[in-house]
Formats: sequence, C-alpha cells, structure tokens
Amino acid sequence: MAPTAKASSTKQHRLLRARRSSSKRTAALSPEALLGATLPGVHHRFVPVLQQDDAVATGPTRDAALSDETLAVHAGEKMGGMVGTDSIATPIVSGTTHWFKSSRNLIAFKEGRRHSFEYGRYSNPTVKVLEDKISALERAESTLVTSSGMNAIVATLLALVPAGAGHVVTTTECYSEARAFIRDKLSKMGIKVTFVELNDMGTLKAVLDQGNVTLFYTDSPTNPHLKCIDIKLVAELCHRKGALVCIDSTLASPINQKPLTLGADIVVHSATKYIAGHHDVMAGCISGSKDLISRIRAWHHDLGGAISPDAAYMIIRGLKTMALRVETQNHTALRMARLLENHPKIEQVYYPGLLSSPWHDIAKRQMTGFGGVISFEVASDLHGVMMFVDALEIPFIATSLGGCESLVQQPAVMSFWGQSGEEKAKNGIKDNLVRFSFGIENFEDLRDDILQALEKI
Repeated sequence: MAPTAKASSTKQHRLLRARRSSSKRTAALSPEALLGATLPGVHHRFVPVLQQDDAVATGPTRDAALSDETLAVHAGEKMGGMVGTDSIATPIVSGTTHWFKSSRNLIAFKEGRRHSFEYGRYSNPTVKVLEDKISALERAESTLVTSSGMNAIVATLLALVPAGAGHVVTTTECYSEARAFIRDKLSKMGIKVTFVELNDMGTLKAVLDQGNVTLFYTDSPTNPHLKCIDIKLVAELCHRKGALVCIDSTLASPINQKPLTLGADIVVHSATKYIAGHHDVMAGCISGSKDLISRIRAWHHDLGGAISPDAAYMIIRGLKTMALRVETQNHTALRMARLLENHPKIEQVYYPGLLSSPWHDIAKRQMTGFGGVISFEVASDLHGVMMFVDALEIPFIATSLGGCESLVQQPAVMSFWGQSGEEKAKNGIKDNLVRFSFGIENFEDLRDDILQALEKI
C-alpha cells in the first residue's frame, strides 16, 4: 500500500503545482491555466513562504475545465497560492515588510527572475491568493485587488488614458460616481470625454471612426435599470479602431458574466458586493492581461489604495460561497420579477431575465444568470412608495447590494435625494422607483413580505 500511496501523492503534487502560462494572449484564459498563479517556493518552517524559487513551474495536466463552484473554493489556495503552509484556511500575513535572504535574491527579484514580496503597498501573500482566485473566476491572466470599487475605476482610467491626449467614451448610465469622475476630473486633465447612449451603436461607431478613442467604459448590467450592453459587439467595434474596452461587471458578478471571454480587455468590480458577499468588507478588483494590469498596478502603487491582509482574508472566505449565494439570488430575483410584473400595483419591472425586457436577448447570450437585483415602479407617488418601503419587514433600507441580507432603497430618496427633477429625469429616476437587492433569505418569506407591504398602499 505504501508505494501506491506515495505515487498517488506525487501525482497529485504534480497536478496541483503552480504554472506559469506560456500563452501570449491578453484575452481570457481557461480555468485550469489559471489555477497556479505563483511559482513553487522554498519551504520555511513556521512561516508562510514569502520568497519563491527561480525554477519554471509545470502546470496541471487535466483537460476538463473546472467549474466556478470549484474554482471559488480552491483556486489560489490548494490549486496554486501559498506554499510552505498546511493550513486549509489561507493565513493572514500581516507583516508590512518582507526580507530577502541575500543580495543575490533581492537582485533576482528586482530583475523579475524571482517571485517574492517587498512591501505591503505593492503586494502581500494573502492579497495575492485573493487576486489569483479572482483571476481564475474571470479567466484572466492577472488581477489587482484595491481598497474599493471606485479606487479600481480611478486607477484603471488614470493608468490607461493619457492626460492631454486620451479620449474616453462612456455611457450615460454608467455608475454615477464614475460618470462624475470622468466628466469632472478627467476633462480637467486634457482628456476628451464623449457620452453615448448604452444601445446607440450608430453613435459609438461614428465616434470610433474619428480614430482617437483610447478606452470605452461602461457597466453591464447598469444600475438601477439593469440595462445590458452587447459586450462582444462593442469589443469588436472598439478593437477595430485600437480602443480598449473596460466593463464594470459588479451587478452581474463573476459567476453570471465573464466580460474577458466576450472580448473586453478589462473587467472591474466593486468586490464589496457579490464577491465579498457579506456587507462587512470594502474592496475593488481589476482583471485583464498581465500587461494591462501591470500598467494599472504602477498607478495603484502611487495612489496608495492597498487592501489590508485582514480584508483580503475576509473576501477569500466570502468568495468560497459566492456561487451558492449568487445561484440563490438569481433564482429569487427572477421569480420575484415575474410575480411583480403581473401585480396590479406595479407599473414596470426592470430585470434582464424577463422575456419582456428589451435587454433580455443580449443578457441571455452573455450571462448565465441575471443577478439578484431588480427595480420596479410602484403605482403610487413619492410618499406612497415611502410607505411601501417602510412597511417591509425583512430587507434593510440601505444602499449597496450582493450580500446575504436583502436591501431595499427608493433611489429618489436614497441616491438622488436633493437633486433636481431635471437631473432625476435625465437618469430615468422616478419618484415611484424601487431597487431591491435580494439576499439569500427564503423566497416565500420575501414574497409574502413584499405582498403585504404592497397592500399598505
């Protein structure tokens, strides 16, 4: 029995050893090519390894692609990730500074011949595990985790769009704070900014034909109307003219949508939402090719938006259940959207999973699930809808989305309070609009709660 056990152990070790991809592509990679994102290391007793061998690693030999459920649990950890530890849970490496055993090792690190860590603002072993896990889920060559979703957006734009010469094209319904940054800040840096409607491919083509677009940026789905852009089509149009494509996929999650596999160059998330999934940690992430992420990482070092190892650990733990959580949220949101679509007190439901949605065909082509957020317009006025929201017993009245707890908000009271009627109308925000982010509670409980609250108006 002993020789057989040893052979099996050796085979498993070879199977799970880290791999350095030989692919030159900057687009999506297969899951098995992403499992080993760090090189095998020198074992150092009692301490998670911080310095690793110069040897070139060999990769997994399995041909079958692994599921997101498996990648969410094991990628970056058992499959790649830290070596020198037998802990099932990824250790929290809290040290801010990492030492080198010799000047020779330091020089090898500086010249890129040796993987190691130097300073916490640049990288950290615990954070690296999280980055590798997200890369696997996004089918990306590389990922950078940041302190917030907005930090991820700002770092991406500053790194990829040159001041004084760049040109950003974005949509009128992208994330409001990103839209404001692009409009108010980038324009002051000599960067040309053009806004187009999400579904206006004619105008996008005309702008691209000018030949000076650096980057196209938008959300898909959008917030709060859940509109979807044809990522594959937009990527084809932009790449013909040499423009990069960045998609904020926060409202989809990496489980439901993988923009890099559709042709996008960069995908960003507010990892605070579905990825972390528990309303208890803030972060952002950026995934794409090694070349693009390296450029963004250089800016990120200067901006100082590093995430703490403790926060990274919490997200790693939350990620392990993301596929389960999102599946439940998808299911609840779709059933509730269908129910509300036929309710006499509901005027309009916004959800790409509905056959009646103008975005359904696009969403069906590029998403495997339609997300846990729905928006709907109640047949009432501002104060009537406030009564409905206040009558709900299960969800919290709060911003954000993607966590275990259901959240509800009336955008006219929450996100757009104090703004003019003209500004609200320009963003499609009516006084009777409600956005509901479903958690993982029982569907029947949520259904009954919503129905009883509707009876109060």
